[in-house]
Amino acid sequence: MHQNIGFRLSRLPRLWRAIIDQRLAPLGLTQTRWVTLYHLWHLGDGQPQCDLARAIGVEAPSLVRTLDQLSEQGLIERRPSEQDRRTKRVFLTPEATPLLEQIDEVVTQARREMLSGLSDEDIKHLDSLLAHIEDNGLAIQARESDS
Repeated sequence: MHQNIGFRLSRLPRLWRAIIDQRLAPLGLTQTRWVTLYHLWHLGDGQPQCDLARAIGVEAPSLVRTLDQLSEQGLIERRPSEQDRRTKRVFLTPEATPLLEQIDEVVTQARREMLSGLSDEDIKHLDSLLAHIEDNGLAIQARESDS
């Protein structure tokens, strides 16, 4: 039983994203684009590119191409930071708002369906367990990178 937990934990995010991707495809959004927009929306305008990349879980250079595409679509703007001109900050444009509302609707509905049959208490407990597993993993990573 314990041996399957890791596989299940790795399959779930892919399944979840695949469902959302399929539902967002009619809007012409790739996974990298909607994930980037959605993170920026939740983190707030003016995020440094490197912080946005970290939040998404990608390398900063990998994010540049996606930001170029979103900029070409008129959904984001990149501006130099006032504190450090080498740093670019990312801002959503007004054109992104209706699209983000649609993305949020799709994500919320998918979450509702994926968690169907679980009580609020079940979800709270699941979240606690996942946080504990994540903390263990981060501790292992830190310990192994120090040695």
